[in-house]
Amino acid sequence: MRGTGAPGTGSTVERERVEREGGEGIACDGLVVRYGERTAVDGLSLAVRPGEVVALLGPNGAGKTSTVETLEGYRRPAAGRVRVLGLDPIADHAQLVGRVGVMLQRGGVYPMLNPRQLLRLFARYYTRPANPEDLLALVALEQVARTPWRHLSGGEQQRLSLALALVGRPEAVFLDEPTAGVDPEGRLVVRRVVEGLRDEGACVLLTTHELAEAEHMADRVVIVNRGRAVAAGAPSELAAGVLGGPQVTFSAPAGLDTAALGAALGARVTERSPGRYEVAAAVTPALTAALASWLAEHDATLTDLRTSRTLEEAYLAIVGDAAASGPEPAGAAR
Repeated sequence: MRGTGAPGTGSTVERERVEREGGEGIACDGLVVRYGERTAVDGLSLAVRPGEVVALLGPNGAGKTSTVETLEGYRRPAAGRVRVLGLDPIADHAQLVGRVGVMLQRGGVYPMLNPRQLLRLFARYYTRPANPEDLLALVALEQVARTPWRHLSGGEQQRLSLALALVGRPEAVFLDEPTAGVDPEGRLVVRRVVEGLRDEGACVLLTTHELAEAEHMADRVVIVNRGRAVAAGAPSELAAGVLGGPQVTFSAPAGLDTAALGAALGARVTERSPGRYEVAAAVTPALTAALASWLAEHDATLTDLRTSRTLEEAYLAIVGDAAASGPEPAGAAR
């Protein structure tokens, strides 16, 4: 398995980061979480330094939620060391609670209250809160500031949950599926907020199943499977390390004559799925021009031309690789 473009497991890569950077951001080392005889997290190490956004990725049952709940102080580890801002999330909970922001995917608020009321209520819990009106503007909810929570759209509720996580001006932020159910305009808002947190020096750990959003927002990703880290690195590094160098893929009408196109390009062309093609050649300006020219001559519209590997491709290769690499740990979560 490849981590940051070089051989080595994700656990090794992250353990080295924990040892090198300490626990002043968000960190766990050798984390084990069990539910009776069932092992949900099996020796996981990860580190998020101040001013960094890390996405924790993995299939359902991989141990993501158990890891995050432990880091947030809601679950006691069976083994391993956990630190947030240099403190123990359970033993030092009182010192941490005002410095950490937690965004839940759903619920946790009074459904009859509106965004302005909720932000003002939450602001009373902190000694130095952010201005509720500024937060409404930050997440673009001014127009629905008087609308009860239960009447907000799913995307608006998500943006309000994000704002509520920021009321205390947190130094460490946990975001659970921050773009789930959010429309394209809202996703841009969420991305800008996450970028602002990074710029302000906060450490951000997010979990998501939306790999395109992780690719946009995260400086690094840690991929977990069966409770273990199986890869870690920047999205582009993971894609290059796992899948190899650049690749040309494009969309066009299904059923093109791939043999004729390949002859024109001097490279093999494969229709991987209806309307989605792959060219077995390194990208060059000449190749791109020849492709566009051939498609134009055959009255075929070129769409979605890509000349690099994606995080989604790397993720599917890594998780599939890990699933086939051997038996699960005894009692592992499914």
